[in-house]
Amino acid sequence: MAEDQINGKPERVVDSPKVWTTLITNTKYLTGLLTLDASLKFVGSKYPLVALYTDTFPAEGHAALDARKIPKKRVKYLLPKMHKDYTNDPRFYDCWSKLTPFSLTEYERVVQLDSDMLVLKNMDELMDIPLDGADQAGKGQRVFAASHACVCNPLKKPHYPKNWIPENCAFTWQHDKPEEAQEKGSGPADGLAMPNGGLQVVIPSNEVYELISSKLADPSTMDYEFADQSLLGDVFYGRWVALPYIYNALKTLRWKGVHDAIWRDDKVKNVHYILSPKPWDENEEDKKKPDRDGSNQWWWDINDKRLVEEKSKGLVDGF
Repeated sequence: MAEDQINGKPERVVDSPKVWTTLITNTKYLTGLLTLDASLKFVGSKYPLVALYTDTFPAEGHAALDARKIPKKRVKYLLPKMHKDYTNDPRFYDCWSKLTPFSLTEYERVVQLDSDMLVLKNMDELMDIPLDGADQAGKGQRVFAASHACVCNPLKKPHYPKNWIPENCAFTWQHDKPEEAQEKGSGPADGLAMPNGGLQVVIPSNEVYELISSKLADPSTMDYEFADQSLLGDVFYGRWVALPYIYNALKTLRWKGVHDAIWRDDKVKNVHYILSPKPWDENEEDKKKPDRDGSNQWWWDINDKRLVEEKSKGLVDGF
């Protein structure tokens, strides 16, 4: 595949060989993106966040990014050749585009983050963990790094696969060694062997992206219930680096009876606010509810700090 087909403009939008990236397709997640960017800056990351936007991202969103000097790059909206119905989980239509960082060959390394994440501790070390070089063309044993997906289905969603049960979850396998779980992930082939697509550490490569593109054109994508992460877990089965949960701490892991056996508030580096509603969807009444997810307040604390800073600079745009 020609490079101009993969990555329309392989030029850096920032003066850094290593970057964080996050996908943005609409303003629904924009507040999350802005607070994610602020959280990276508050923990002193040396690396910039680049917003990867699609043509669906509106003018007011661009204005908000520009006002905060958040660098951005246009990317194509990725979809498999065969249409799969994600009516039960429409968010998965956007998720295919999270495979784009594998094509950003202008950078030495990209760490893709979901916009509903919040960085609590510096995690710049992800920019240096050993991975296969681009010269290995996706044939090595360390193609990318990610944390496991939690396959417990704690909300008992009926459309989730029947094998999504605690017994098949890689995090369950760590319950008897919680201290180790803070520092290393379960093996990449453990449980259902599926990475969570919220955080991916990638060395961009045309060859690796070609493997991904070929799979996107294959009818077998109709079997992928979880879009990008299903594809990555299949194409690179057992050949990725499984990071500990602390880098992609799904908020549900903290819930009693899910994976609270390994969760440690003081060890978490990056919280992932999966599922809806998001913290920024809460109103004042929601914040007072006794069953409120306690981790939401962490997000509000950082968001409020961001808004105070922005207001001091005369920036007040509702995001």
